[in-house]
Amino acid sequence: MSIRIRLAAAPDEVERCFPVMHELRPHVDREQFLGQVQRQADTHGYQLAFLEETGDIRAVAGFRTIEMLAWRRALYVDDLVTAAAHQGRGFGGRLFDWLVAHARREGCVQLHLDSGVQRHGAHRFYLVKGMDITSHHFAMKL
Repeated sequence: MSIRIRLAAAPDEVERCFPVMHELRPHVDREQFLGQVQRQADTHGYQLAFLEETGDIRAVAGFRTIEMLAWRRALYVDDLVTAAAHQGRGFGGRLFDWLVAHARREGCVQLHLDSGVQRHGAHRFYLVKGMDITSHHFAMKL
């Protein structure tokens, strides 16, 4: 079994990530995804990492490095998803561990993410991975 994790560097690699990301973000179509990834990459340093098994993408993470007074330098994970058909095989855990190692290489002192309140399975996963629930996130639609 050939598994590797790498950054999506070329437009075709970003596009290959779409079907898996679409499972997490079904409201975003392919063209919106491609455009937004490019804009976020250009303006905020957004990157996509993907886990591939024998040439097929099984898990995807979108992230950025940020600096805030509250957190100092941190890796913020916008998106983390394993294809539903491949959950429970350790792909999400391997990609999460890669993100932690990447954050350390980039000089980050924390890793952060937000998770929808309804995503109980994801919450269990994050707690098992050693994350803490450190705040409530509030939002207002404008």
